[in-house]
Amino acid sequence: MSAKHRKRATSKARQTVRRGEAGKGSQGEKKRYSAPKTSNKEGAERADMRAVRRWRLWVFRGAAVLVVPVLFLILVEVGLRVAGYGHPAHAIIKVKVDGKSYYCDNVKFNWRFFPRNISRGFTPFIFPAKKGEDAYRIFILGASAARGTPDDAFSFGRILDVMLADAYPGVDFEVVTVAAAAINSHVVLQIAKDCARCVPDLFVVYLGNNEVTGPYGAGTVFVPLSGNLRLIRGGIAFKGTRLGQLLGGVLGSGKGGQDVWRGLEMFLGKQVRADDANLQSVYSHFQDNLKDIVGAGRRGGAEVILCTVASNLKDNPPFGSLHRSNLGDTEKGKWDELYEQAIERETAQKYGEGAELFLAAGRIDDSYADLAFRLGRCYWWMGQYDKARASYIKALELDTLRFRADNRINGIIREVASGDGVRLADAVEVFAQNSSQGTAGEELFYEHVHFNFKGCYLLAGSVLNEVENVLPAWIKAMRKGGCAVASDGQCAKRLAFTDWDRYKVAEEVLNGFIKKPPFTNQLYHKSSVERLERDVEALRASLTTGSLEKAAEQYRQAIERRKDDWLLHYKYGKLLAEDLKNYSAAGEEYRIVQSFLPHSWIGYNALGSVLHAQGDVDGAIIQYKKAIAINPACDPAHYRLGWAYRTKGDLAKAEGHFKELARLRPDSVPAYENLATIYKDQDKLDAAVEILRKGLVHCPDSLVLHVNLGSLYNRQGRRDEAVREFERALELDPNLSPIRGALESLLKTRQ
Repeated sequence: MSAKHRKRATSKARQTVRRGEAGKGSQGEKKRYSAPKTSNKEGAERADMRAVRRWRLWVFRGAAVLVVPVLFLILVEVGLRVAGYGHPAHAIIKVKVDGKSYYCDNVKFNWRFFPRNISRGFTPFIFPAKKGEDAYRIFILGASAARGTPDDAFSFGRILDVMLADAYPGVDFEVVTVAAAAINSHVVLQIAKDCARCVPDLFVVYLGNNEVTGPYGAGTVFVPLSGNLRLIRGGIAFKGTRLGQLLGGVLGSGKGGQDVWRGLEMFLGKQVRADDANLQSVYSHFQDNLKDIVGAGRRGGAEVILCTVASNLKDNPPFGSLHRSNLGDTEKGKWDELYEQAIERETAQKYGEGAELFLAAGRIDDSYADLAFRLGRCYWWMGQYDKARASYIKALELDTLRFRADNRINGIIREVASGDGVRLADAVEVFAQNSSQGTAGEELFYEHVHFNFKGCYLLAGSVLNEVENVLPAWIKAMRKGGCAVASDGQCAKRLAFTDWDRYKVAEEVLNGFIKKPPFTNQLYHKSSVERLERDVEALRASLTTGSLEKAAEQYRQAIERRKDDWLLHYKYGKLLAEDLKNYSAAGEEYRIVQSFLPHSWIGYNALGSVLHAQGDVDGAIIQYKKAIAINPACDPAHYRLGWAYRTKGDLAKAEGHFKELARLRPDSVPAYENLATIYKDQDKLDAAVEILRKGLVHCPDSLVLHVNLGSLYNRQGRRDEAVREFERALELDPNLSPIRGALESLLKTRQ
């Protein structure tokens, strides 16, 4: 080939190569840059190696996404614990007393479920960490009815303790009630797990009234319902960590929410119909929680007794009623007409005619709870007791403020109790058998679910029957021969249930429950209040000096038999301090309480009040400080510390405690009143006005705050505002002559 042809061929080859490089996948490129040929086996091995490398890469990425944050959270949690932040989340914690280990209640346990200023604690308890050889440890689990509200000194657990001690004098029965107001099975499950770590012999569970209104219920004002139980339990577990407590404090500090404990009144806006779909989640959660409560007890080595939950059917009308959601206006009008006619007949004691009219209204809409209750009363007065009972039960089932366990709750309890290793104390059946015409009412209850002494005694006896079936042989062999179960009178004597206690309890039921919403919305409320007022007045009139001395003697006798019963010493101290005014003797009783309960704020707060009454302000301050160190949310101690420091002239410290009291109890009139006085004495009138106005936001019907604010406005020359406050005060109490005079003077100066 000539040089010319060679040059041309070389040029063409270069152009071909360039085209091959520019065109991906060209044949020329493949031939020039193709990889060496390999066998199918080698190719598969290389593909596997690439897959492994990709898998390892994703594992590393997953670890970076999941493990690193988890490790970070663990480090934060450890750091918070090392720094001393937060508090133990268990219901039962270990303490050292005189070098010995004990288990006691944790006053901060319920902060996981409620704002700390409205959290209700347990009745204080303490017992040895190491169980004695002759000891039998029983835990009573539940809510306020199990605790013994309105006076936990006379709970069914304490009566059960008396019964067991009488029948088996050689056995050390440790009956520990771990119950608190407003809690439900979500909370009790956590308590049960903690009790299971304390070498239990027996769990007695009385639970079910708060499933709808308690935390995670369908009608709650606390933590809202979730249909996912695992999510609920995960949230509860997280809130128990120090990190959860930190985030809860930060996120919760700016929230509105429920900041004042108002009892059942808090739930007025949370009505739940009987056909509400959310109730199915409530029932499902209750069943799973109850099974796990039983499981916790059994794994801890305890026998388990479940109790059905009794309610006042006959003498507690529904708290709330709603019509069916699809009731039309025309139907509603006809229903109203029949219902009013039926009420007229009932009022005129024409019960047969009233029942017929109620039934006619029910054919239009039978979902109204009050209708079912009124119909039950008509049947009752007609002597048709079976029909009356059925109507009363229906009224409970339809009650839209669901503070009482319904049939489904009790059905779940019976179902779970049918399992192996579980026994049933059927309180519903026992109460029916011991009530007029088989329908429980005021003979056993103070109001809707809380037992009077007779009711507590009856429940304790029902539980005792089951307890004796599960006691080990060595205890059964120690039963006192020919010993009958202690009578209700004997139990009342052992626990010092005196006339003074009857008066205190009746007054609390009347003023702490019946005179407040939602009781004020119930049918026949006026007649109930009048009857209870007569009872309270009769009990008050009976408390002469002689009867009070007799009550004191009853306490001394009870203490002689049960020297280590701290509640007897505490109640005796209250009687001495509040009514007999024997402060020295009361102080001695409160010191005994402190020796029994060194971990609890109760004895320190009580002794502080006695020392203050004796004029020992410095001694009182020491006691109040101890109470607050144990329970920072102890509002009575903050109030009394503020008062003590104000007495000593230390206004800065007094102001701090009254401010804390206002934070913990936004409805505390004394907090605002004292703060305003402190500011006024320092000529800080604007600050005094502002704090009184803040108080009236939470306590709009406070006579004291309106009068004080009016006086401050008058002092500042703000006449129109002063007139408005004095007029409001006179609306609240028209008999305030000094305020009326001040108002008339103000009106004259404006003319």
